[in-house]
Amino acid sequence: MKTQIILASAAIVAVASLFYFGKTSEPKKPFTKKNSAPEKIFDIQQFITSAKATLTTDQTLYVTKLESGISRGDVKEQQIKNYQTLANFWKDSIKSFEPYAFYLSEASKLENSEKNLTFAARLFLENLRLEHDEAKLNWETAEAIELFEKALEHNPDNDDLKIGLGSAYVFGKGKSGDPQQTMKGIQQLLSVVRKDSNNMKAQLVLGIGGSISGQFDKAIERLLKVVNAEPNNLEAILFLADTYAAKGEKAEALKWFNVSKSLTKDPHFTEEINNRIKSL
Repeated sequence: MKTQIILASAAIVAVASLFYFGKTSEPKKPFTKKNSAPEKIFDIQQFITSAKATLTTDQTLYVTKLESGISRGDVKEQQIKNYQTLANFWKDSIKSFEPYAFYLSEASKLENSEKNLTFAARLFLENLRLEHDEAKLNWETAEAIELFEKALEHNPDNDDLKIGLGSAYVFGKGKSGDPQQTMKGIQQLLSVVRKDSNNMKAQLVLGIGGSISGQFDKAIERLLKVVNAEPNNLEAILFLADTYAAKGEKAEALKWFNVSKSLTKDPHFTEEINNRIKSL
């Protein structure tokens, strides 16, 4: 069980980008989908059952009462309230992300407001970007996609929601090597930049998607566009450096890794960058 709720800061996500390619001494080939292994499934209900076994007697009674209020088919407003209370319990008292996110998601789906659907979707998106467990990544991705799609039903022209949906595909199963999922995300993002080529949020994720899928030239073009528009965008700079390194252009990679070091005084971050530079 995770003991802390993960809310990814830009710096943490940026550092995480250093590990998408592994060693960068050789260019990576585009990902291909591995069809031989079945998809790993995360059972959230089983996870919650196991987590409940660690609760105190009073906590178990409290949770069971709230769960019963949902399953009895009480009025919609009471069900939403119970979901929200359960979410807060797992977040604040137990500090376990998965039950918190699950109950928050269920509440938002039942309430069906754009605001709460978007909040829950972004919570899953932030977490899946740092998720290393494949089964949980699959679950978090599916939840994020469903929530963003439901939010888009309320506001189909919202570019931020389209970027969020595209990002869920790119950072979800696309990250773990499914090119079809990456392309689904890219199509969402392209629908945004075709209207506004200066939308740097979309350009950034398109650049990252290109990196993940091995389309290094396209990725570099987009990431340079972002860096030129936003010189302090640490995440874009790190992905740019990593993409150059993966392509085998060590001088450019070194240049951008050094630029990234100038943007933060975090010693842990600097150490990671220095290790990255040594690997070149």
